[in-house]
Amino acid sequence: MSCFRCTKKSTKESKNNNTNINGNKPNHQEVNSNGNVKKELGVKKEEASKDDQLSLDAKEWNIKEEVSKDGKTNGKRAQTFTFDELAAATGNFRSDCFLGEGGFGKVYKGHLEKINQVVAIKQLDRNGCQGIREFVVEVLTLSLADHLNLVKLIGFCAEGDQRLLVYEYMPLGSLENHLHDLPPSRKALDWNTRMKIAAGAARGLEYLHEKMQPPVIYRDLKCSNILLGEGYHPKLSDFGLAKVGPSGDKTHVSTRVMGTYGYCAPDYAMTGQLTFKSDVYSFGVVLLELITGRKAIDNTKPVKEQNLVAWARPLFRDRKRFSQMVDPLLQGQYPVRGLYQALAIAAMCVQEQPNMRPVITDIVTALNYLASQKYDPQIHPVQSSRRGSSSPIGRRDDDIRQIGGNGPERD
Repeated sequence: MSCFRCTKKSTKESKNNNTNINGNKPNHQEVNSNGNVKKELGVKKEEASKDDQLSLDAKEWNIKEEVSKDGKTNGKRAQTFTFDELAAATGNFRSDCFLGEGGFGKVYKGHLEKINQVVAIKQLDRNGCQGIREFVVEVLTLSLADHLNLVKLIGFCAEGDQRLLVYEYMPLGSLENHLHDLPPSRKALDWNTRMKIAAGAARGLEYLHEKMQPPVIYRDLKCSNILLGEGYHPKLSDFGLAKVGPSGDKTHVSTRVMGTYGYCAPDYAMTGQLTFKSDVYSFGVVLLELITGRKAIDNTKPVKEQNLVAWARPLFRDRKRFSQMVDPLLQGQYPVRGLYQALAIAAMCVQEQPNMRPVITDIVTALNYLASQKYDPQIHPVQSSRRGSSSPIGRRDDDIRQIGGNGPERD
């Protein structure tokens, strides 16, 4: 999926074109006013020891203030590893440890003897479309973060020209790998698992928006950036595009338009004004993918169905057509009322006007409730004739609480 100035049409997708820390490619590009992709600026080399290279990188890009008001990491700064340690962990980056390649560079699975842990190691490609700026933002953001639904950054290497990131290894890969282009050997996600993933991803986003100090706008929420651990426990990953959110009486952050086509909020794409509601729109797209099994952008479909949100909007208005939106791989095994409620949440999230979208806390409340309502096809078979009591269109933020009630806080 191409990255963009969001008003441009996406380029054709390749089968495996998203690689993050477990093999899903993030394509982050800035597009200038002429429509040409800007190349990553070179960073001046400075003589420095490996211990303070990250600080020099941050100073070079003037970005430390973006992540922390006081420039401190509260003692949570990730560990520093030498290049030799990471080379040893991956057998000198041998081919059988290779997981994938993306905009950042190549990704390897490794085992760090020092901490006796299996890890995922991303090695920066200095000629790639991501660079030093994204590297530093990711390190500083995740050094401040501590949540069960955010991937854990174990450490980094900033030695000479080498820039590597070390994460906990997520054995089930990305959500994208479990929703789209499934191999015959992979079983489709059931309804309960989909709602569990949606609720967990929402809690991770809530942490960024409401609990981090300062609050952070993710800016790159998509299926390939939601990684899955044991039991399909979801964690948000890849924070190179994160921005500190508006504070005080400010309503937005003005910034270059960055993101992935199909997930970016139209208001942000047109104005460059980034808000917390920009992330809410992206979350709505992910929730639609979970419900429908469709990709955010799919150029293999008829023109009117290529953009998931554009395809879904007219269907939101007709409750009789809701069943047409369900992923066929569910084989009818889903709760009709739960479907209506999930579609209600998704419809509100992808409203064109940002002030019509709910805040993430209300989304968490609603999805926690949905995730707690376990569906058993043996006990509760689907009855296609059942009707929901309301349409997703026209609900407000406070109505989400009525949908959600008080659900569980954790998986």
